[in-house]
Amino acid sequence: MVKYCIIYQRGYRGKQKRTEEEPPADPAKARERLFQRAAKLLADKQRSVEELRERLLAGRGATPDLVETVIERLREYGYLDDERFAQSYASLRIQQRPIGRQRLQRDLRLKKIDKQTVDTALDQVFEQTPEEDLIDRAIAKRVRLRGKPQTRAEAKKLFDHLLRQGFAFELVSEKVRALSQNQIDNMPD
Repeated sequence: MVKYCIIYQRGYRGKQKRTEEEPPADPAKARERLFQRAAKLLADKQRSVEELRERLLAGRGATPDLVETVIERLREYGYLDDERFAQSYASLRIQQRPIGRQRLQRDLRLKKIDKQTVDTALDQVFEQTPEEDLIDRAIAKRVRLRGKPQTRAEAKKLFDHLLRQGFAFELVSEKVRALSQNQIDNMPD
């Protein structure tokens, strides 16, 4: 019994443990294996070029040269395109729930997409769906769930919620002020 515990603790289970990364014997096989892994990663979900590069480099047996070769091949086949990724990601997020430009910009930057590509994609998305429409949807949803703000504290909570959703400060203050003013006007005397 003790022998088996020692074997499992040390990691010997019928295989020789490799202490250092050995390059594969055939670079063509390594490239093909890396390409298959990249295809699986892209089949799970769309990724930006930098996200995929990081994931591939974290894998076993991947060298920067092999990863660059695989990424170029994926670009040639049309599987990897940051512009298309940013456009589809932003439009999907807006369809799922109303969020503002600043939040989308931050999310795309976290996906490691360059600023110019992000700005172009967001311009296209917000040209189709104006931010005013999105904030109106967000306010309607919040009012449906929590009711209209009756007090100043509730109006502040709505204000903060909309700011966290990435809407511009001026737009949020205008809409919340209009909602609060409308609420005061509708109060019985």
